[in-house]
Amino acid sequence: MAALPGRNDSCWVATAPKAGFPSLTGSQNCDVVIVGAGIVGLTAALSLCEAGKSVVVLEARRVGAQVTGRSTAKITTQHSLIYRHLIDTVGQDIAVLYAEANRVAVERIRTWIETLGIACDYERKAAYAYTCDPHRVDAIRQEAEAARILGFEAQVLDRAPLPFPTAGALCFPDQAQFNPASYLVALAQAVEARGGRIFEQSRATSFDQDDGWRIGTAQETVKAAHVVIATNMTAKSPVGYANRTQPRSHVAMAFRPEDPAAVDGMFISIDDPTHSIRAGRDQDGPLLITLGPRFNTGQDGDVARRFLELEQWARTNLPVREVVWRWCNEDYDTADRTPYVGQPDPKKSSGFHVATGFNGWGISNGTAAGLQIAAEIATGSRLWGKLYDPTRPAPEDFHQSGGTQSLVANVAEIGPGEGGVITRGDEKIAVWRDDNGDLHAVSASCTHKGCTVTWNNADRTWDCPCHGSMFEADGTVIHGPAREPLPPRAI
Repeated sequence: MAALPGRNDSCWVATAPKAGFPSLTGSQNCDVVIVGAGIVGLTAALSLCEAGKSVVVLEARRVGAQVTGRSTAKITTQHSLIYRHLIDTVGQDIAVLYAEANRVAVERIRTWIETLGIACDYERKAAYAYTCDPHRVDAIRQEAEAARILGFEAQVLDRAPLPFPTAGALCFPDQAQFNPASYLVALAQAVEARGGRIFEQSRATSFDQDDGWRIGTAQETVKAAHVVIATNMTAKSPVGYANRTQPRSHVAMAFRPEDPAAVDGMFISIDDPTHSIRAGRDQDGPLLITLGPRFNTGQDGDVARRFLELEQWARTNLPVREVVWRWCNEDYDTADRTPYVGQPDPKKSSGFHVATGFNGWGISNGTAAGLQIAAEIATGSRLWGKLYDPTRPAPEDFHQSGGTQSLVANVAEIGPGEGGVITRGDEKIAVWRDDNGDLHAVSASCTHKGCTVTWNNADRTWDCPCHGSMFEADGTVIHGPAREPLPPRAI
């Protein structure tokens, strides 16, 4: 495979300050232990510190460098065509709560940025949902009508302010965008300044209920009355959310623009295949960032092709020059397009809180989730009632597991920089060949539920096609729900 253009990293993560927190040493005691230093975890942590609770945050890798730091980072209540869907499927009462939760979240982000003096390239921008299909303009109008019922200023435009033809657009004015990794590093520093303890490179691997909760890492343990699982997918839960959600990924590319003023706003297409567009910047100047269509994690055997298709689409439709950055990101969808947040089983697992299934809109929903969990712990109140109900069921046919896309007959078929899965007796072995031609092997069985992984030829990772776990080429866990690495195998 030819080398892909651009540096394989998120422009936000690469240009944000490094947090530099230590790994866990010595056993810790606190009121609340939070697993995951993304937007849910750090929002909850800062809110709890402000409420006078003692907090420990465990981050398996680096603060802000995972899902939040690899998002499009739109701070918006405009979530494509969400409000008409909610009114029609779950009723206006829930739609009102969803609108209010996201309004509060957007305002909380703005307030913290202002009061804490956070440097994160925060800019107020309009958010647009657009279509290139004249037959879909009516869907835009219906969404605007639903949004107005819920109190939003929603405008219907004859075209989106984009440098290519569109048939119509929905505009939410006065939304915002930022660098999410810089924001999270600053939140973590604010948590620490208020007495919170944050530990990086400290993956939680055991969760024991013992007069409260005892969370174990490779280094030490943390004991707390409450535990908040604020990972992309719950690393542990008394309720199986991996089968109630669908893991999906998308690819993103950041280009140098020919004209930085050509795109002013945040855009998402309602057409299929969908694309998302926004401006940004890195240390060298303006960027134009585009996202490609979603696909089920681990169920595509050629992710690199998606980058090439996205680059072609951008060069056809946008005034772009060279590719500067490229990356993949993952999220989890729910059947009703609403996250799961709260205590899944308060009777049997008291003090155990989860947040997952953000459907690609985790900046505002994730902030609302962190605020709600913090309020529930501090005061016993659920800010938005039945919204985000973590006990609601999902249709049995919503989750769709897949099989590996990387089977090869033998290692001779694996070229430099490539990976494949071979069969040896009853076992599947995941093999990759580095750029020097040397072979490396790990078990191909995901340590979550045993599904056979797929090689991601763009990120050089092993991705699970069942529940979305991701592993480095050497088997190290990137994302759960898996908590243990893929063990090495001899070739």
